[in-house]
Amino acid sequence: MEQIKEMYKNVAVFGQGFVGLPLALSFAMRGCNVYGVDVVEGLVEDINKGITYHKESFEGKTIQQILNEQLKAGRYRATTDGVLAVRECNNIVVTVGIPIKNGEHDLSDLIECCTLIGRNLKKNDLVLIRSTVIPGTTEEVLLPILEKESGMKAGVDFYLAYSSERIAEGKAFEEFAYMPTIVAGINEESAKRAKELLEIVCKTDVIVASSIKVVETSKVFENVQRDVNIAMVQEFARFTEALGISIFEVIKVANTHKRVNLLIPGPGVGGYCIPNAYHYLEPKAKELGVNLDILKLSREKNANLPKVMVEIFEKLLKDVGKDLNGARVGVLGLAMKDYSNDDRISPAVEIVKILRQRGAEVLAFDPAVVTEYSFKVNTLEEALKDVDGVMILAKQKEFENINADDILKYVKPDVVIFDTKNLFEGFKKFFEDRGIIYKTI
Repeated sequence: MEQIKEMYKNVAVFGQGFVGLPLALSFAMRGCNVYGVDVVEGLVEDINKGITYHKESFEGKTIQQILNEQLKAGRYRATTDGVLAVRECNNIVVTVGIPIKNGEHDLSDLIECCTLIGRNLKKNDLVLIRSTVIPGTTEEVLLPILEKESGMKAGVDFYLAYSSERIAEGKAFEEFAYMPTIVAGINEESAKRAKELLEIVCKTDVIVASSIKVVETSKVFENVQRDVNIAMVQEFARFTEALGISIFEVIKVANTHKRVNLLIPGPGVGGYCIPNAYHYLEPKAKELGVNLDILKLSREKNANLPKVMVEIFEKLLKDVGKDLNGARVGVLGLAMKDYSNDDRISPAVEIVKILRQRGAEVLAFDPAVVTEYSFKVNTLEEALKDVDGVMILAKQKEFENINADDILKYVKPDVVIFDTKNLFEGFKKFFEDRGIIYKTI
């Protein structure tokens, strides 16, 4: 166990979701005493029983093993009592998100969290914001709240800093440890304190930027550039489709160029980060009178992808004389991305909604996603039995052992298969030899 300075031994992490829980456990694994705070009572109860459905691992251990080890060691505990956590800890990390609904951001959860923290803040405490925010939020919105509620001065009586979260789900522990971490404070001492705290977890560079706005903005840019890249490769996919060549092969060949990094097209853009990135920039851009036309168009294009996927699938059905209205459709994968249990802003879920709105009966199978849906089934057989068409929308490890015969023994002879993940590309000839229409993006 590492030697940790006394001032960094007690850490409270607000928000115990896909970012907050592995971050809290990362501190606990390295010897800190950690409170994981969340307002969802059922989630807190599960975590304290050692139950989490996250698909994370680190150094040969699953997140479930890590959680139970840290609970047993007494270095981690989950709680709904944020007041207790702030009173017991002098390092408070905030990972509470800003949801976007109909293009509008909602700061209420983050403001409520910081109000509670401010009311219970102690002299010399460090508040480190790790939520993805609209540039300017930390200093223009959160700092005044913390000062008002605490009656203290930031940078003098307590310290305030911002550090962008850069992890990919499924790699959280590894990337907290080995992805360079960026931080800035409202003054030099705040940045120094935050850097030293982060270095407990981050074993590579912790880079201090010149201002909090630089870090806030760079984080959003990191996400939005992927939104633009995906919108671009989706247009490429329509072009290669018309040309009669594989987009996946084209991208593989193009990416051999050392300065090219094209992403792989899929059924849409999901999760909490990338779809929201443009909406984190837009409010500040409007305030500053700056146009973000390319970013806006890319977001609109990507938001429309589920509809495009359904239209492609509908055409496949028509090619064999079937209508989408009344069709029985099997869906494999509901997660927002491959090998995840996260179905927030999932294009797969949106595709299912559109299919059902257009009169299809949907039977969806995803062994990792725990959310209950009326259209969700529990086995591959239930998802494929006598269906008219199949859509593969997200990969899971359980799907990798499926072979062509597993599919054919359940589906109708004239089934169509739209594989948006290129999962069964190796079976293409097998399917086509049996008269089955098989298509990838």
